[in-house]
Amino acid sequence: MYIRRAARLLTATVACACASAIALPGATAAPSPAVPSPTAGPHAFAPAPYTTQPSAAVRKDVEADAKKALAAHGQAAHRSGSDSFTVRNLVVDRDGSASVRFDRTYKGLPAYGGDVVVRLKQDGAYESLTTAARATPAVSTTPELTAPRASQLSKKAFRGSVDSVSAPRLAVQLNDDDATLVWETVVSGVRADQTPSRLHVLVDARSGEVVRTSDEVSTFAAAGDAAPARTATAAKAPAVAVAAATAGTGRTIYSGQVSLDVTQTGGGYALQDPSHGNGYTTNLNHATSGTGSVFTSSTGTFGNGSASDPASAGADAHYGAAMTFDYFKTAHGRNGIFGDGRGVPSRTHYGNAYVNAFWDGSQMTYGDGQGNQRPLVELDVAGHEMAHGVSGALTGWDETGETGGMNEGTSDIFGTLVEFYANSPVDKPDYTMGELINISGNNQPLRWMNQPSLDGASPDCWNSNNGSLDPHYSMGPLNHWFFLAAVGSGNHGYGNSPTCNNSTVNGIGNDKAGKIWFKALASYANSRENYHQARIDSLKAAADLYGAHCTEYNTIDAAWAAVSVTGADPVPGTCGSQPGSPSVTNPGNQTSAVGTAVSVQIQASDPGGQALTYSASGLPAGLSISSSTGRVTGTPTTAGTSAVTVTAKNPAGATGTAAFTWTVTGGGNPPEGCGDLPAWNATTGYTPGDQVSYNGHTYTSQWYSTGAEPGAPGSWAVWTDSGPC
Repeated sequence: MYIRRAARLLTATVACACASAIALPGATAAPSPAVPSPTAGPHAFAPAPYTTQPSAAVRKDVEADAKKALAAHGQAAHRSGSDSFTVRNLVVDRDGSASVRFDRTYKGLPAYGGDVVVRLKQDGAYESLTTAARATPAVSTTPELTAPRASQLSKKAFRGSVDSVSAPRLAVQLNDDDATLVWETVVSGVRADQTPSRLHVLVDARSGEVVRTSDEVSTFAAAGDAAPARTATAAKAPAVAVAAATAGTGRTIYSGQVSLDVTQTGGGYALQDPSHGNGYTTNLNHATSGTGSVFTSSTGTFGNGSASDPASAGADAHYGAAMTFDYFKTAHGRNGIFGDGRGVPSRTHYGNAYVNAFWDGSQMTYGDGQGNQRPLVELDVAGHEMAHGVSGALTGWDETGETGGMNEGTSDIFGTLVEFYANSPVDKPDYTMGELINISGNNQPLRWMNQPSLDGASPDCWNSNNGSLDPHYSMGPLNHWFFLAAVGSGNHGYGNSPTCNNSTVNGIGNDKAGKIWFKALASYANSRENYHQARIDSLKAAADLYGAHCTEYNTIDAAWAAVSVTGADPVPGTCGSQPGSPSVTNPGNQTSAVGTAVSVQIQASDPGGQALTYSASGLPAGLSISSSTGRVTGTPTTAGTSAVTVTAKNPAGATGTAAFTWTVTGGGNPPEGCGDLPAWNATTGYTPGDQVSYNGHTYTSQWYSTGAEPGAPGSWAVWTDSGPC
């Protein structure tokens, strides 16, 4: 049933409700020069062996099975009689196994930290369950603190100019084995550095203590580091008629001249992209609110390659949105940042000398940097910010504690992979972030993945204090882990990458490391993820995709140990065949005779029901295999024994194999190849076991035709030393 479902995966909607911004730490050391990567460009990323957007029929079946499993295993979920669960999202693997993420409510109130992930086997049966909660919630839902007082306390928690405070609502905060009734408010405003903010504040509904804050928009720049916010409002983006994509040209600041998908209008061309969900790019003209004006051109060319033309930054942003869309669709099968095919609005030229960029849950926004001379529209910045939309939809992560570091590090990982996907000859792919923006005026990157400590603040190795750091620094061990997993330790042309345990790690490449991390988020991570849980989740993902204790699994584990994150083995076992790959039935060892035609059908099946192509190595001379049917035919021409491996491959590139021997014996009566050995006949010939010497060899007589008694008509003997003569 699940195999059939996995073969008809289509698109479904996944909503996003998170935000974050790229940090801008000062740089202290120059990166090693990047070398051209042999694994860059779209061809370097294989189709995803999973989907977060199955067809409606598959989704319905998977959700039903997951709900059944959750009901039967409520104790593992620390479920109380007052809990209810709703599906947040799901992922279905190529073999039909699936993971379903549930959000929890307690007595009708949101229960933060209570999310549950149910893992299903190929046939829909229960496999496992994980949750961020460590105990069954039990708390009174009657507050002692009034809502107006909670609103006042929430407002005090905000640092900046407050625009509004939402009406408080009750919720439950689950933290390990504790449950706390809280008032939740959203304080909206602007920080002193021009960054907009929507700060979720959770106030203990009894004590009035602020127990948690989480901003939908996050940035590195501290209050007062940038110019005061401006309040000008830009005009709303004009409506642009949806039409077929037209090829335009972008003369960007950071990626050189690029091709852009644009829309032709009555007066020319507009930066609206029908090929990528009608995402569009606007000019805020230094405002800090509004939508801005969609960039237009009478010629179809946008920008002049420098910051002197506002459209140059627009072209960078438009290109970055398209590359990010394409990367996630190609490598992870995700149809757009939001998972529903919609494109992303991108706003450029935000504020006055605003040294940052941010994602607010629905759109991209870019500042122009110091002196409005270095817009933050570089490719990896675009990928970083929009990746927050993807990871947030999958996990619900915020910016607090180690979870915040996971959130920011994930965006660096996918921002880097977007850069490798685009493979720009100008913004060459590397493992540094924002290396062309020149934030500090010294031509240095924002961050280095090979050695995060080069920024002067990020740790290379995990320690117990990691969660107390700003998330744009606590991400350091995750960035370092990814570099080691993908590239390896030592110097591979992207800067030296030392390990924290003096080990040597050999990387498995960007695509595999990226798929394992995405799968860890989609199938296992919880909303309160920490580094040690991330290790477990990524190892489970590696086992799902490439097999437990195979090269990929072992590399992921070695990379975690190399950044000081260790623990027990979460998937015991030995390396087997790749999960989800075709299965080939071993036909057993074969025996044929020279000159006698053969026909052997190789049996194989694909878990997704896809057509297979066949190949074989080691077939005896005269035999071949049909690539479409898997049938081996032909007439052997040479006696001997061959080691044969038959391979079946599906369209996604996954393979299954079967290995066996094929022995071809000499033909004729007596068999050919015996040369001038003493003759034998049924009446006077040698008997089995008789030996003769010939040309320095001792030959032993044995019966060739096992179906007849010695001397019977049709039987004969073969002289052998180490095989048929």
